[in-house]
Amino acid sequence: MLLTGGCRTPVPTPRRNPLRRIVPLVAVALLATACTPGPKDKPIADPGADVSGTVEFWHFFTDREATAIDGVVADFQASHPKIKVVVKSGQDDSKMTQAIGGGQGPDVGLSYSTDIVGQFCASGAWLDLGQYLSRDKVSLDGFPQTVKEYTQYKNKRCAMPVLADAYGLYYNTKLFAEAGIAGPPKTLEEFADAAKKLTKRSADGTITTAGFLPLWGFYENSPSHLGPMVGGQWLKGDGTSAIGGDPAWQALLKWQKDLIDWYGYDKLEAFRASLGDEYSDANAFQKGQVAMNIDGEYRIAFAKDQAPDLQFGVAPMPTSTPERYGAGYVTGNVIGISRTAKNPEAAWELIKYLTTDTKAIVKLANSLKNIPSTKDALASPDLHLDAEFKTFVDIFNHPRTTTTPPSSAGPAYQETFQTFCDTWQSGGATDLGKGLSEVDKQINSLLQLGG
Repeated sequence: MLLTGGCRTPVPTPRRNPLRRIVPLVAVALLATACTPGPKDKPIADPGADVSGTVEFWHFFTDREATAIDGVVADFQASHPKIKVVVKSGQDDSKMTQAIGGGQGPDVGLSYSTDIVGQFCASGAWLDLGQYLSRDKVSLDGFPQTVKEYTQYKNKRCAMPVLADAYGLYYNTKLFAEAGIAGPPKTLEEFADAAKKLTKRSADGTITTAGFLPLWGFYENSPSHLGPMVGGQWLKGDGTSAIGGDPAWQALLKWQKDLIDWYGYDKLEAFRASLGDEYSDANAFQKGQVAMNIDGEYRIAFAKDQAPDLQFGVAPMPTSTPERYGAGYVTGNVIGISRTAKNPEAAWELIKYLTTDTKAIVKLANSLKNIPSTKDALASPDLHLDAEFKTFVDIFNHPRTTTTPPSSAGPAYQETFQTFCDTWQSGGATDLGKGLSEVDKQINSLLQLGG
């Protein structure tokens, strides 16, 4: 436990994937924002006012990706010589939330997940940007509809988008050829069949190569990322949980559990324990230990950098019905001004540059291999649209592509569901309908707590 602003705040395990935490982030946010009174709102400057000073900018990127951020920030400073940006990399959402709660937050914070938006807007951890957008006549028409939706909560826009992520299927073309599989699977049945054909075992049954590793919590395997395969619904129109009453989730969990049972849960866990870290050069897909994997478009850059000899293809995720094929899950990085910002005007200038300047967005998209979050950047001739990357842009633009809905509880409703999914896959739950009904109750309680 860590003392923050006079209150004891539980500290979650920092991970890039927001669903891999010991403590639901909503608990941190509710405590942090309640413990320390926020500063009084500062009036915004008049249009055209001269902006100067220092801005502290926190983001979660590290290594190669952090270098890409540094390059775009350097361009900003060259065009805004009166503003100095102090960059702190490797700062995840929990660190930022605690810092804001303790009155020591950055001027500008970049989050790795849209799931934080509802929580930060509802709690006031990030300022409402509407006044800045209105003053500077920044039109939102330049952003795709999904992007506009996931950067606001209940008509309060406390965030702006900095690139987007779309999720699809990566497959090892060399292993596919060896197994006699002509192309990527398009249905869940084909997905399971391909996974079995591609799997290799030693004489004692130990898995040496997995066609697909279906365990929840492995790399990017989460209900939010795989839910679009079946069209799973998270929340009802009234804001309560839709999971228990949605047969799509039961279909996905049954499909996943059948595949786990074919492998053997214990054998899968032993195999997973032998695999390398997701973002290292020991990534299991990049090493050829997993033949198919669900991942974001950013994996293209990692694979080409860390495993240049890897022969792979990309495709949309397999789906339960033909009309869903081509769609996937979309999320993105979001940026906002902390309520503790010492220089909100300069902070807004940086945010406006990173989120609306086409050249800056394209440069960052090309460096990170992330999807641009404005229509102009998506259409820019300077955007590197190779075949693999275009697949993910098409997923991003598909009319059935979805994202997780914003909530005042942040990602806590997803974490609650995944906790049940972990129990289900291990055989700890046998009555699926009853278990999902209990998930609904737990989520609805969390949503009431979030406000």
